[in-house]
Amino acid sequence: MYRTRAMKSKQRGLTMFGFLFVAVVLVMLAMLAMKLVPAYIEYFSVKKILATMGQESDLKSKSNADIRNDFERRASVGYVTVVKPEDIAIDRHGAVPVISTDYTFRTKLVGNVSLVVDFSASSDPNAVPVEVE
Repeated sequence: MYRTRAMKSKQRGLTMFGFLFVAVVLVMLAMLAMKLVPAYIEYFSVKKILATMGQESDLKSKSNADIRNDFERRASVGYVTVVKPEDIAIDRHGAVPVISTDYTFRTKLVGNVSLVVDFSASSDPNAVPVEVE
C-alpha cells in the first residue's frame, strides 16, 4: 500500500510540446538578436564618429566636402557600411556646424520577411531624434 501512494505523486517536467515551443521561441529570439546586434553596433559607431567630429576645434573652417571626406575616412576605419558621406546633412545655421544623419537599416529575416530599423544620429548632443511616421 505504501508503494502505490509513492507512485501516485505528481511528476514534474516539461512535455515534448512545451519543450518544442520554448525551443522555437528561443531560436526566434536568437535570430532576431543576430540580425539586430550588428545594426546597433554600427549605429553606435556612427554616433561616436559624429560626436567626435562635432568636438573638433577646426570644424567651422572646414568645407562641406572636407567634412564628408573626414566622415568617409572615419567610417571606413569604423567598419560603417550603411551610412555614406552623401547621407549626412550639415547644418551651418548655428555657431558650430551640426552634422547629422537619418538612415534605415534593412535586413532579411526569414524568406520574404524583412527587419527594418530607423536610426538618427547627430554631432549635437542636445539634438532630439526625428520621429518617423
